[in-house]
Amino acid sequence: MSDTRRDPSRVPAPLAELVLVRHGESIGNLAATEAGEKGLARLDLDYRDPDTPLSDNGVEQARALGRHLAELPTDKRPEVVLGSPYVRASSTVEHALNGWQGSPRPVLDERLRERDLGLFDGMTGQGIKDTYPEEAARRAAMGKFYYRPPGGESWTDVVLRVRSVLTDVRSEHAGRRVWVFTHQAVIMAFRFLLESLTEQELLRIDGSTPLGNCSLTVYRPTSEGGLDLVAYGDVGHLEESEAEPTDEEPHGVGAVTAAGDRS
Repeated sequence: MSDTRRDPSRVPAPLAELVLVRHGESIGNLAATEAGEKGLARLDLDYRDPDTPLSDNGVEQARALGRHLAELPTDKRPEVVLGSPYVRASSTVEHALNGWQGSPRPVLDERLRERDLGLFDGMTGQGIKDTYPEEAARRAAMGKFYYRPPGGESWTDVVLRVRSVLTDVRSEHAGRRVWVFTHQAVIMAFRFLLESLTEQELLRIDGSTPLGNCSLTVYRPTSEGGLDLVAYGDVGHLEESEAEPTDEEPHGVGAVTAAGDRS
């Protein structure tokens, strides 16, 4: 019997390795935590979401990753580096690659950007519930996977972007070690596609297992030509550094309860 859950994007992918890196802790992560603790409707943040920088701790996390990469044998280091153009991700790339010589030139790809929350950008979940109760109700009815905030993106929209990235990576970088520096929702979209997850399985993972800043999610090839998950949210490279591991909730700059998640 054929597997009806098999995602057509899970075709033979002869990559040597695929590593998904969540960006280091950002000023937006700190602002979201503070807004949640104080019950604020909006984050106290002066940056556009694309421009939100790393925190001091996030910079140290990225540098710790760079030291980890410098200690790897040459045949274990990334050969291809892709990244989100958002500052918190591109800065993580910069600090991580500065730690060792001969690093590949990173390619920033807008398809790896953060999920767009549209009208709700910069709002907390409580703020959305209070200001747009009809949207909070619509999101509750549709579920977080398919809900699209006004002017923004659903998780499925992010999945479509990631499907396109995977197609290109498979065709352009066969046999190479590819590292992708991006955001929590994008990493979950990779998991959805690579592991042929259902909506329910994806949301269960997202809700039960925090994904730390500057963590590594690693896939390696199978004998059948696919990619298997061998590590999720690994932060072992931070343990002996001055960086503090962070896997706080809520994530990031935008709404986190009524309209979805951002990291």
